[in-house]
Amino acid sequence: MFGGKKKKKPDISGPSNFEHRVHTGFNEDEGKFIGLPIQWQSIIPEVKNRPKPFVDARHITPVPKIITGRGNKKGVLSNLSAISVTRSNSLRKESPPESRKLNSRRKEAIGPGVSVAPPAAQKALGTNHDSQTITNDEFRAALQMVVCPGDPRESLENFVKIGEGSTGVVCIATQRGTGHHVAVKKMNVRRQQRRELLFNEVVIMRDYHHENIVDMYSSFLVGDELWVVMEYMEGGALTDLVTRHRLNEPQIATVCVSVLNALAYLHSQGVIHRDIKSDSILLTKDLTVKLSDFGFCAQISSDVPKRKSLVGTPYWMAPEVVSRSPYGPEVDIWSLGIMIMEMVDKEPPYFDEAPLHAMRRIRDMPPPKLKHPHKVNPPPHSHLVPIDQILVRDPSTRSTASELLQHPFLRKSSPHKSIGPITVADR
Repeated sequence: MFGGKKKKKPDISGPSNFEHRVHTGFNEDEGKFIGLPIQWQSIIPEVKNRPKPFVDARHITPVPKIITGRGNKKGVLSNLSAISVTRSNSLRKESPPESRKLNSRRKEAIGPGVSVAPPAAQKALGTNHDSQTITNDEFRAALQMVVCPGDPRESLENFVKIGEGSTGVVCIATQRGTGHHVAVKKMNVRRQQRRELLFNEVVIMRDYHHENIVDMYSSFLVGDELWVVMEYMEGGALTDLVTRHRLNEPQIATVCVSVLNALAYLHSQGVIHRDIKSDSILLTKDLTVKLSDFGFCAQISSDVPKRKSLVGTPYWMAPEVVSRSPYGPEVDIWSLGIMIMEMVDKEPPYFDEAPLHAMRRIRDMPPPKLKHPHKVNPPPHSHLVPIDQILVRDPSTRSTASELLQHPFLRKSSPHKSIGPITVADR
């Protein structure tokens, strides 16, 4: 560089006196290496009985062709039903410092999933399942077709932020003229890891209504934000109750009846929620229990009777989801069973382990058992929580939501106000 002479590269000879004394291979039938030196045999254990990995390194996931460029609205919409999603849009009020570590694990949702196209939205979303990369303007144009026109600020006032997440905020607002309080979830379209997740939030809540599902009033595009105006759930999330209080049998049964009613309705419509957990269960002012957070839901039909996406929150996942086996609505029943264990033990099984370790246990081990079964009051002539009919590894023998609603344990359910003393104390 500065005019000096370059150093001469040293001459490196080839190998000399080389002998190939060890010939090693792997016997797949016996599940072990053969031909290893004696010293190595004690170091490398047999692998035949090791759990299978989540990903087989010998197979490469096919990558769809990426198409860029501008197209018409119809073309954009026709491809949205197959674009994957990554996380739930659950926006919760900030937790106390001591519970933030636990809540961070509760929110470690896994994707990818598949954007939902319910019957009422099939014409808008189309049936083409090729993935496509689209611009922000194109996505906004597509989203505009499923939201309401206008500016919600003309009918809402007094916005007060009550929660914040990685993709947006949730506020309380007041309807002009009526003084009625509503919740407004504001999600920045540009900040979404998978923008197509927003379609799940809007379309499912718009097309399916039930007394035990959080009601969505309307949705709007305001600049780069999607605003979802919905029922204000003043009672908060079930998570706040299970982590701070011990629920008795009537209270657990009351929650189960409400969630099962919601699931029976969704499953009858071919909708799988795929993220059932205490964070997804909210309470109204009069303590009615309702299901929320539809960011991970999926639609099944006669054409697509099963799903295979690895979606949800690890500790609540069903074994067939973790194994990437074809699955149906039965996965929600397993997650409900884990949520029942939450209500008894205050946390799901394996919650002290890393998500991947927990998923391996869910996949490879027998169904978990309650840590503290004595905490559920079992009178001598009482029916216990039907965990044995819910946490069943074989989905075909797992009870359905409609079947579980007939279980004697649920006769213990009482008016929603039985949860009252707890929630009032929490506010």
